Amino acid sequence: MAAITLLSAQQAKPGFRMTYLGAAPVCGPCRFRNACLSLDAGHRYEVKTVRGVRHPCALQETEACVVEVEPLPRALVVDGAGVVEGATVEVGRYPCRHLDCPHWEDCAGPTLGGRSRFTIEGIVEEKVCLAGRRIKVVRAR
Repeated sequence: MAAITLLSAQQAKPGFRMTYLGAAPVCGPCRFRNACLSLDAGHRYEVKTVRGVRHPCALQETEACVVEVEPLPRALVVDGAGVVEGATVEVGRYPCRHLDCPHWEDCAGPTLGGRSRFTIEGIVEEKVCLAGRRIKVVRAR
């Protein structure tokens, strides 16, 4: 299901992929904020359609284009117990200092933001991470 948001002209191209990180302080007084900030923080999206409408954007410091985006699946790391395909999980950044871990970006990286809800589409692998946690690497939206 497509959602509407605003992106810069450089980003507003079909196929452009992004991770939505949430609102910036400059977005507070914007009159287009309800349309622009309708995405879920930490989720990845792909531009499907660019509409012919533009609005001023204080964050971009230029005009922003109205686009339709669809959520993309992403890899996530979740605690292993009770994780099954089709389940909805709430995931946030895990405080991990093992930057050399191959799953650090999906477990503790900055693109996760605060706690967000994801639906598990498939389980990729189960293992014990470098911090000693029993985890499952999943594909989720």
